[in-house]
Amino acid sequence: MNTHKTQKKQKTEQLTDAFRIFNELSQNLSVSYQGLEEQVAKLHGELAFAHSERLKTLEEKERLAGRLEKILAALPAGVIVLDVDGKVVDCNAVATDFLGEPLIGLDWLDVVARSLIPVFGNPHERQLSNGKRVNMTVSRDVACSDSTDTGQIILLSDVSEMRNLQDMLNQQKQLSAMGEMVASMAHQVRTPLATAILYASQMSNPVLDDEKRQRFSQKILERLQYLERQVNDMLIFAKDGRLAMETFSLAELLNHLRETVKEYTGNGRIDLQIINDVQNDAMLGNENALRGALLNLLNNAVDAVGQAGCIQISVVQLDDYKLRIVIKDDGPGIAKELRQRVFEPFFTTKIHGTGLGLAVVDSVVKAHGGHVSVESVLGQGTVFTLVLPCINQAYSLLPGGFSGKNHHQMEIRHETV
Repeated sequence: MNTHKTQKKQKTEQLTDAFRIFNELSQNLSVSYQGLEEQVAKLHGELAFAHSERLKTLEEKERLAGRLEKILAALPAGVIVLDVDGKVVDCNAVATDFLGEPLIGLDWLDVVARSLIPVFGNPHERQLSNGKRVNMTVSRDVACSDSTDTGQIILLSDVSEMRNLQDMLNQQKQLSAMGEMVASMAHQVRTPLATAILYASQMSNPVLDDEKRQRFSQKILERLQYLERQVNDMLIFAKDGRLAMETFSLAELLNHLRETVKEYTGNGRIDLQIINDVQNDAMLGNENALRGALLNLLNNAVDAVGQAGCIQISVVQLDDYKLRIVIKDDGPGIAKELRQRVFEPFFTTKIHGTGLGLAVVDSVVKAHGGHVSVESVLGQGTVFTLVLPCINQAYSLLPGGFSGKNHHQMEIRHETV
């Protein structure tokens, strides 16, 4: 009996312990559930806030995209976006107006070949089919959409009006310069012409001996050669770089310079040295214009050295189509403040000079696609350096990528620049 009570008591205690443990676990579970509910509520709030921020960001991006689209549409320039393969992936309405349709999906090189014409002498400009001029700017390494690949953005700006205004300004300057030139030339031509007429009027005098007749003839020839140089300078300056290009011999040009300088110096003790290290004798350019420009430099050198001195002409080849001509004298030199102005039209330090000689040299060199520079030290002489892309590449590529068969086309292009 006591055993039965003891067992019953033990079971009661166990059951009590079980209920107590169950209550503790239930309480803990209730606390955990409440904490979980709080965490869920917190996460829900954070998610709602993040969603709201995401919507705001998307709305801002949409507004920004709308503004950019309006800006692109309002731009007066054409914008073309290329992918990494060089294909057009986007463009604005101005680009479509410039280049025509279709554009999207086409290779950019095909679009260039179809709608953009190269402009001679300006690699950054192109001409459209309607005659307009556009300046082409290329921006590299631009990310395409959301990818990591990079492409390009091409910007086409209409510069037609600016070019027209610039051409008009240049024309006005040229007309003004020509008016000044004519006024100056009237005096420069009248004096030697009157001298030549005076000497010519004495040629028929029967009492004139052979020695005086020969001297008068030489004076007339000198005056006429002077007039020829003045007229040639005037014509070349008036052409403003529009020269027809043809093939000629470099050796013949240098020989002609040698003979002409001999006639000009007469009995003067001037040592003229001509060094030609160019193997290719065939040149492409305007021989008469180059001859006149080089004679201008040689005449200045002769005037600088006086009755005795040394003048050296050296010609070397720089690459497949460029040559360098250096004319050096041992005269008194040119002051620094004068060197900066020697190529200005009508600037001269000579009493009877027109100031056109070196301006013509600069114009002729630029018409051939070259450049001229001057270096001088007082008391040590003067050096003029001309770099000219004149070597004729009849059986290979000419400057600018023209082949020999395009030779005639290039001559026409030079004449119409």
